[in-house]
Amino acid sequence: MTVGPGSPFPRRILLVTDAWRPQTNGVVRALEATARNLEAMGHEVEVVGPDRFGTLPLPTYPEIRLAVTPGRRLPRMIHAFAPDAIHVATEGPLGWAARRWCLARGIPFTTSFHTMFPEYVKLRFRVPESWTFAVLRRFHGRSAGVMVSTATMERTLAARGFRRLVLWRRGVDVELFRPIEPVALDLPRPVQLYVGRVAVEKNIEAFLKLRTEGTKVVVGDGPMLPALRSKYPDAVFLGARYGEDLVRHYCAADVFVFPSLTDTLGLVQLEALACGVPVAAFPVRGPIDIIRDPAVGCLDRDLGTAIRQALRCDRERCRSYALEWSWAASAREFVSNLHPIARQAAAPTKSPAGAGAGWG
Repeated sequence: MTVGPGSPFPRRILLVTDAWRPQTNGVVRALEATARNLEAMGHEVEVVGPDRFGTLPLPTYPEIRLAVTPGRRLPRMIHAFAPDAIHVATEGPLGWAARRWCLARGIPFTTSFHTMFPEYVKLRFRVPESWTFAVLRRFHGRSAGVMVSTATMERTLAARGFRRLVLWRRGVDVELFRPIEPVALDLPRPVQLYVGRVAVEKNIEAFLKLRTEGTKVVVGDGPMLPALRSKYPDAVFLGARYGEDLVRHYCAADVFVFPSLTDTLGLVQLEALACGVPVAAFPVRGPIDIIRDPAVGCLDRDLGTAIRQALRCDRERCRSYALEWSWAASAREFVSNLHPIARQAAAPTKSPAGAGAGWG
C-alpha cells in the first residue's frame, strides 16, 4: 500500500542515487533538498551515493563519477540501515544494484525519472531513442511507483509504455535563492544569463548565436565550455558558481535564458524566479510546466522574442510566484508515493551469491 502523509511509516528512508555530491546538477540539488525536508519531518534518511565507493568517470562527463561494482558492498549498507522504504533515484550502477537486491527479496521499491537519457544518448552517440527507452522501461518496469516531476513528463512516459507513474513535483530553496545585492558586472545591459551544465544537450548555442542587445553570460562548467568560449568570444563565461555567489550572479541578470529542449523540468528556472529574474525559454517540456504565468517569463519558438518579452516582466511578481513552489510540499508528496517494506519479505531463506543477508 502507499503511505500517506501523517502515516507512522516510513520513518527510515533509504535513497540510492548515482547522482550525489560532489556532483552539481539539478538532480543532486533536488535530492539534497528532499533529504533535508524529510529529516525536518522526522524521518531518518540514509543516502547511498557513489561517494561511498570506488568510482570511474562517466564517458564524456568526467565530473560525474560512477560507482564501481557496488553490488558487493551495497547489500551490507542496506542491511545495516534496515530501511522502512527504499527509493532508487537513478538508473546508473548503484540504481541497478539496488534494483537487483530488492527484486531478489520481493521488496517493493520506488524509482524516479529525472533525465531524458534517450535524447542525450542520441545527441552524443547517435543511438536510436527507442533502444535507450527500452532499457529504461526495463529498469523502471518493476518499480512500485515511478515518480515524475510534471504532468507533461507523465504523459510523455505513458506514451512510451511506462506504468505506475506518479507525480513528485519539485521546489526551490527560497531562503537561499532570493533578491540580494548582485555581483558587480561591468557589462553592457541587458545581461542575459544562462546557468547550468555546458553540454550539447543543453542547446546553449541556440542562445549564444542570437543577435540581441546587451551581454550573454554563462555560469557553469562542462565538456563544451572550451569550444563555446572559443567560438563565441563576445559572451562572458564565468565557470561554476555556488551558494551565495551563485545567487548574486542570478540577481545581476536582467533575464534568465533557458534554451534546453531536453530537460524534464529545469530547476534553474525556479532559482532564477526566486531571485526575481524573469525567464525566457522555448515552449517545450519543462518550461511549459514552470512558466504558467506570463507575468514571470515568456515562452516563444523564437528565443530572441522570448528574451525581449521577458525583459518587460515584473521582478517582484517573479519572486512571489517562486514562493508558491515549496520543497516541504515536495517532500510530503515524495513520502506519499513511497511503498513500505514488509519486514517478513526482507529475509529470504537463501540469499543470492554476493547479495548479502536480509534483515528480520
